[in-house]
Amino acid sequence: MITNRRGSGPTIRPYQPNDRDSVTDVCVRTAAGGQDARGIYSDDLLMPDVYCLPYVTYAPDLAWVVDDDAGRVIGYVLGVADTRAFVDWYAAEWTPGFRERHPRPGPMGRAYRYSEEALVRDGADPERMVRGITAAELDDYPAHLHIDLLPEGQRQGLGRRLLDTLRAALADRDVPGVHLGMDPANTGARAFYAAYGFRELPSHRADAPLLGIGTR
Repeated sequence: MITNRRGSGPTIRPYQPNDRDSVTDVCVRTAAGGQDARGIYSDDLLMPDVYCLPYVTYAPDLAWVVDDDAGRVIGYVLGVADTRAFVDWYAAEWTPGFRERHPRPGPMGRAYRYSEEALVRDGADPERMVRGITAAELDDYPAHLHIDLLPEGQRQGLGRRLLDTLRAALADRDVPGVHLGMDPANTGARAFYAAYGFRELPSHRADAPLLGIGTR
């Protein structure tokens, strides 16, 4: 784990249960291709209920947050070591509650390319996480991650430090690699991943980016 002392800038620390609301807030504020998604969907909790909260519920020990040195969370990285196992857990433990909380799409607050109908469908479909990626790719890159930083946390090297922290933890568990998908419209994130060392996997498509990197 990489940290700073208080008073010396943002600190990367392990996720704690009382960070749940803060992590949820960061997710919403970065969910529209890296921009603020508040008000897009009928429920601001919908996006976190798919791409954030299952992760801190299932694997809180593979989650780290950025503390801005004033007690405010301004970013995070969330991961699972075994995507196949996470899909099984999600189907059995998360999907039933998700369907109860979001039985049908509601009216969107404003137009966005990722419709509420698609988001609700994805939230109830854990197999989407392994659909479109080959068995060989999952063998080589079994982990996957989500990383988000508010604007005030960007361009300070924090994203790189978050990824370093997660990759080191995965390496300690003998996980060989980690993959991620992303919004193809988020060109800033794509440039960051390329600079960090992620490469396109064979199943990568322009409309469905799939990137991977080893843990060592």
